[in-house]
Amino acid sequence: MANVSDLPCDADGVCMVCKKKSVDGETLTCKTCATPWHSTCLSVPLKTLADAAQWECPDCSLTADPPGGATVKPSISGGDLVEKIRAIESDLSLTDREKAKRRQELLSGDATSASADPNQEQKSNGGTNEVLAILGDKLNCSICMQLLDRPVSTPCGHNFCLKCFQKWVGQGKRTCAICREVIPSKMAREPRINSAIVMAIRNAKMSQSNVSGGVPRVNHFVHNQDRPNKAYTTERAKKSGKANACSGKIFVTVPLDHFGPITAEHDPERNLGVLVGETWEDRMECRQWGAHFTHVAGIAGQSEYGAQSVALSGGYEDDEDHGEWFLYTGSGGRDLSGNKRTNKKQSFDQKFDKSNEALRVSCKNGYPLRVVRSHKEKRSSYAPQEGVRYDGIYRIEKCWRKAGIQGFKVCRYLFVRCDNDPAPWTSDTHGDHPRELPIVEELKHATDITERKKSPAWDYDEEQCRWIWKRPPPESRKAPDVYDEEGKITKRARRQKRNESVKERLLKEFSCLICRKVMVLPLTTPCAHNFCKACLENAFAGQSFIKQRTCGGTRTLRAQKNVMKCPSCTNDVSDFIQNPQVNRELMNLIESLQSQMKDENMETEELDDGGDEEDAELCDETDDACVQVDMEEEIDGTDGKSNIGAENKNCDVSAEILKEEKDEKEGSKLLTNTDPQQPSIGKEAQDRHDAVSDNLEAGVARGEVPKGRYKRQSAGEETCSLAPKGGKKRRGNKP
Repeated sequence: MANVSDLPCDADGVCMVCKKKSVDGETLTCKTCATPWHSTCLSVPLKTLADAAQWECPDCSLTADPPGGATVKPSISGGDLVEKIRAIESDLSLTDREKAKRRQELLSGDATSASADPNQEQKSNGGTNEVLAILGDKLNCSICMQLLDRPVSTPCGHNFCLKCFQKWVGQGKRTCAICREVIPSKMAREPRINSAIVMAIRNAKMSQSNVSGGVPRVNHFVHNQDRPNKAYTTERAKKSGKANACSGKIFVTVPLDHFGPITAEHDPERNLGVLVGETWEDRMECRQWGAHFTHVAGIAGQSEYGAQSVALSGGYEDDEDHGEWFLYTGSGGRDLSGNKRTNKKQSFDQKFDKSNEALRVSCKNGYPLRVVRSHKEKRSSYAPQEGVRYDGIYRIEKCWRKAGIQGFKVCRYLFVRCDNDPAPWTSDTHGDHPRELPIVEELKHATDITERKKSPAWDYDEEQCRWIWKRPPPESRKAPDVYDEEGKITKRARRQKRNESVKERLLKEFSCLICRKVMVLPLTTPCAHNFCKACLENAFAGQSFIKQRTCGGTRTLRAQKNVMKCPSCTNDVSDFIQNPQVNRELMNLIESLQSQMKDENMETEELDDGGDEEDAELCDETDDACVQVDMEEEIDGTDGKSNIGAENKNCDVSAEILKEEKDEKEGSKLLTNTDPQQPSIGKEAQDRHDAVSDNLEAGVARGEVPKGRYKRQSAGEETCSLAPKGGKKRRGNKP
């Protein structure tokens, strides 16, 4: 039991034990921390009044023997702080006010003015990088005031060094050093180190050593341009064959999250792209050409972004393959714990999460998916005889859940082919056309049916007679590296990659063990696992803490406590769930990292915009030249309608943007201000009229066109001949 008498007085001078305001003669002040204590409520009262001058409180006492004869090694980092405080107190040249000021600066972390050698302090802090400085401000031990060493998080949300915590508990104190909340007895006996904070501090220190030129970490990463053309093994491989093989060179330039077919522009080696029917030796070689990047998992995708490709490689016995369409079973439901790589028996229901949710996102948005079939798909008549074959683009039309063959629920997806090239098993010379969806009998007993409610992003175009992107494809979140002429990654890309890797790696360490995202209102359980507050509370929603029992429905038995196991281990966290306290230090650190990442991304975007100004100016000059040629041709009497499509090929981008802006802002104004006696102005000519006006305005703003030579004209006035062929040609009024 904690000795509750070892509690100081609060800010108002009220004793936290007897709840009475202490008199001046009954107050003792610690010579180290200057904290007031009620002398009559101390567990070990003073023997003589002479001891009051050199009295130390129980919190600062380093020589007090802990009860029970337990010996704990003193904290090294905490001893340095106490020695500095004692040096300040023993300095006779300082007044009491100056001593209090230096003591406060030391305890608040600003030890520059309190240190004996300020230059040495600045030197030691000069090499600290930005990330480590943030950790030093947010993750300090509440006892020794230093950066956490082997951190331990209490249920009340405070962090301590392991040695400081053991010393505190070894003195018989069972309350938190900050908030005085009771520490659980099991945690006091067996404190658990918070591994998330450990990894965050380690990554920050590693980044500091790399920047400061310390001993570099051995990195086995091989750049893509240095990899061989086929999968290979190194000296570190434990098994022969391709069990521990590394991927060979990636021959295509698409990012890992690329949607849709891989066209010729992404194939610098052959300038062909990935063609339907191409066959590779195995999944590792298939990865090198980007058809399906994951060489083990059957689904390549992200739950909040969508799925890019799937592989039919002898997965679930519920799968049905009909060539142009097939029924695909999601992932999960099998126990792969321990050292199990494969397990054919399903032991729990599948859910729409992770890869299954990625497929459902692609279903809702109508994204195209690349499909590869392997020779391991023995139940299909459309699988290749050997190797892995790319079979083209498919689209998910529906998805649902139903009871599988083994009795547990599985996620099901209806894939329908929608490729511009014929399938490898047909003799057709054309690609797929829109077809009616097949009748699926199992939908009658299905649940959680999801159908697409909006137009698909990848759809058939009747005018072009081919499948195209009706909406822009999703922007890649994993853009490939940018290389210079010598084949080396550019300095700017390298700097961005290093900065992102440090902060993003830290944020990944602070991910919730339930939702796998960065924690919001983080909670640290007594077993040292971290969760979002909402995720942990939802995991035990609807469960009561006490279970009422009866004997035969007549006699009431003693209530029994419900055991609530931690989602990551078997420890009981029911007491913690009743009143969970947010780890404020961890939350402030996460918010600081997120804020700095947001600011850096904004600065990077500004730099990108500034770097593209030259290209934008060149594009504007090209557009001006194109528009001026068009205007000269119209003045000479040529027919503008017949050549509009060909002329706008070089300047259609800016003209389209300008046309949209003019339609929104001045569309109605053009209709009301047009002179009814003038012949009707064609839509194409009016759009080009607007483009010329805006380009001239941009030229005036940049100083390329003198202001006296330009005057904005209304829609009724003509800068050049906009009348049909054969009409009267006249120029606009000169200023």
